[in-house]
Amino acid sequence: MNRIFFLLTFIALVVTDVAAQQAGDVNGNRTNSLIAAAPFLRITPGARIGGMGNAGVAVEADAHSAAINAASMAYLPEGSTGVGLTYTPWMRNLVPDMNLSFLSGYRNLDGRNTIGASLRYFSMGSVNLTDDNSQELGTARPSEFAADITYARSFGKEFALGGSIRFINSSLFTGVTMSGVQTGPGRALAADISGIYRKEVMMFGGPANWSVGVNVSNIGTKMSYSNTGQQYFLPTELKLGSAVAFIGNESKLTLALDVNKLLIPTQPIYSPDGKIISGKDPNRSVPAGIFGSFNDAPGGFNEELREIGFSTGLELLYKDMMVFRAGYNYQDAQKGDGSYFTLGAGLRYQIYSIDMSYLVTSERSNPLANTLRFGLAVNFLPRKLNKN
Repeated sequence: MNRIFFLLTFIALVVTDVAAQQAGDVNGNRTNSLIAAAPFLRITPGARIGGMGNAGVAVEADAHSAAINAASMAYLPEGSTGVGLTYTPWMRNLVPDMNLSFLSGYRNLDGRNTIGASLRYFSMGSVNLTDDNSQELGTARPSEFAADITYARSFGKEFALGGSIRFINSSLFTGVTMSGVQTGPGRALAADISGIYRKEVMMFGGPANWSVGVNVSNIGTKMSYSNTGQQYFLPTELKLGSAVAFIGNESKLTLALDVNKLLIPTQPIYSPDGKIISGKDPNRSVPAGIFGSFNDAPGGFNEELREIGFSTGLELLYKDMMVFRAGYNYQDAQKGDGSYFTLGAGLRYQIYSIDMSYLVTSERSNPLANTLRFGLAVNFLPRKLNKN
């Protein structure tokens, strides 16, 4: 089953929001990226947040917020219903037909309770298969999907909680025999838990909305691609963030900052005979993997700090119609080097919203360079709110 491990390594290093860095050295330092099953779950599906450097755990909710912070959906307009669709051609510099599609919807029931559902589908394009003797086995089209049900509830005007239940299916090399083992789709169940606190304040002589959000995503069962194969952790991730929206007569400026950390075991350093010489054994339970992820890096506290990434972004809404966005995402080079700038724009007209984002990297050879996201949302407001 080593080939599946290598495929997951490739996907984790390249498919998610990182640049392609194989295990080895970066500027003389050892790389040690975290490896998880279904890493497509870490790709930000929304074009709006994608244009803000992926900083969105504390920003105002929209139709795509179930994937960022479900709790914020509790404050969507009372009685409103929304549907959103995002399409992302992913890593087209490297793979011509890889893409992520995200469909989501919500319904605010009574001003306090919101329910939602979403589906994301990730296609990895065509892959040529070979056996252990380099004999061709044909062509496969690996794909993964996740289906969510979401619920959010507010406890007053300032605090809300939310969560999602998720079913994940990962079909990498289904039906292919590797090292004498028949492979199949990997399946798992997971949950997100989130919260948000917001408050109306005065800043710089004017009104503003300040908020703090937290989301722990993909807490779930391990995934295996055969009955006897190795089990892999899901990409459980902690995100903490804050945002402030300055409200003007004709515009609203939102500034956001998120920090994030994967809550899965860091791979230890092994000796040639397979013994651990630094770090901790990654074969542990899910709770032990989550809580142990803060002190298991073979490089000690310094390496743990390198596993913390951050993203920051801004959004300018002008006359409730035109939207401009920019952001920056940072990840340490030894943990994948997922550092890049983003730009975004959008247009709002009546119940419709159109958004796009563009990813800018410092190296033209980066497989994420020039990545685009396209989003469309329709938000139906109740008549009493739709009369203005």
